[in-house]
Amino acid sequence: MRRRDFFSLPLLGFPASGQSGGVTRAGFAETDITPEIGMEQPGGYGKVFHKSLHDPCKVRAAVFDDGRKTAALVGIDALMIPRKLVLEARALIQSRCGIAGDAVMIGASHSHSSGPTGMIQPGEFDGSPAFVRKLAYERSSCADARYLELCTRRIVEAVEKAWRGRRELKLGAGLGHEDRAAFNRRHRMKNGLTYTHPRYGNPDMLDYAGPIDPQVGVIAAWDEKGKLVGCVVNYTCHATTSPGGISANWIYYLEKTIRGAMEADAVVVFLQGASGDITQVNNKSPHQAPGGDQSARLVGGRVGAEAVKVMLSMTSGTLVPVQSSSTLLKIPRRKPAPEKLKKAMELAARDPGSADPTEWTFAKETVLLDDIIRREPVADVEVQAIQVGPVVYVSNPAEYFCQFGLDIKKGSPFPITSVVELANGCVGYVPTEEALGPGGGGYETRLTAYSNLEPAAGRKIANAGIALARKFKPGLFPVPGPAPAFREAWTYGSVPPEVK
Repeated sequence: MRRRDFFSLPLLGFPASGQSGGVTRAGFAETDITPEIGMEQPGGYGKVFHKSLHDPCKVRAAVFDDGRKTAALVGIDALMIPRKLVLEARALIQSRCGIAGDAVMIGASHSHSSGPTGMIQPGEFDGSPAFVRKLAYERSSCADARYLELCTRRIVEAVEKAWRGRRELKLGAGLGHEDRAAFNRRHRMKNGLTYTHPRYGNPDMLDYAGPIDPQVGVIAAWDEKGKLVGCVVNYTCHATTSPGGISANWIYYLEKTIRGAMEADAVVVFLQGASGDITQVNNKSPHQAPGGDQSARLVGGRVGAEAVKVMLSMTSGTLVPVQSSSTLLKIPRRKPAPEKLKKAMELAARDPGSADPTEWTFAKETVLLDDIIRREPVADVEVQAIQVGPVVYVSNPAEYFCQFGLDIKKGSPFPITSVVELANGCVGYVPTEEALGPGGGGYETRLTAYSNLEPAAGRKIANAGIALARKFKPGLFPVPGPAPAFREAWTYGSVPPEVK
């Protein structure tokens, strides 16, 4: 849906009256979670360490209160959010603010240039054999216990600050369209398989293996003087632009663009869309792609500019009701075949330098997965929905393939449905069943300690999200007041032409 289509929503049968009733109070706040130089940089299966700082990493929170229900939307500049951290933060938020756990959505931006919140968690393999512990703690990307404690504390502080600062604000909602910043990174190949990032100029590429989602979803809040207090932006693109050093990634330039056009201190809460197969890289481009900081500016600037256009065009008023609901799915993990496990054990026991790096890494991951399955053969997968008037946010804890996000939007009764991935936990990549089939492929489909849910997981998550959205009735959009009654034509505009 293009932005111009949004303004015709009333004609399409969606409610558009500004007389929705009630009062919306909202609050916005941010806190700092910039990691230290020398901490691990997450995003891969091996160890990498931060050596420089580009820009700060933050927690950004928005709280909405319609007088009956209060809900919080939290965006964090992080690769992922461990489930344990979410549960701890929610408990503290409920004790301090009275906001129920199912009304707090905490979503990671998936910044690959952020702090150590993944992949291996502190103490996760303490009860495992020595060989497995070495693979986990010495050969894998690991979260930092001290940094996780900082993130928990700062999430709670951001929500509490937003909650205490909530006040009557004028709210608006709208959709934009940005289709030049993100691309599907998976491609169908001449050999019948699908490759992830087959590289520029590969003559065996046929076409993209999946869609993108160009929607830019926005909720914005203004004070009585018309100043932008904060906004919530939802867009679908991996945060893998790597501007250089510690960074919020392209989300930094999203914030910079919005603040530059609107208000310098506006809080910009970003929630990542279903971007499991979506990045800024266009493998089919015949031209050299921008890299690093230029790439981050491009994505963040284009998405930010579109969000600004949406905010400038929307009508503000109240957005009610505020509602929330969640469900916890129990989804089995895929098990590696016995022969595969045997070979993986043999290969992982070798020195990594003596084997093919890709094969050794996947062997290591197979060994770790086997250990996880013995302890936790079934994963907890929370699906959550939070409504703010005519907008519903539907979450999942996965690197969720884009097609599923589009399916949720299609099945939702809301005029604006924002799908939020990597929220309230992390279960790794969740590909489509087609991607896991005979014509599929790509590293997202490989069995690892990070990604291992059964093939039907994605559809189960989508169905659960649609069911939650359908529990709610969409609220009303604020609309401008009626035009004044006609009295007479403007005299300057109703004169006849003169030629001499």
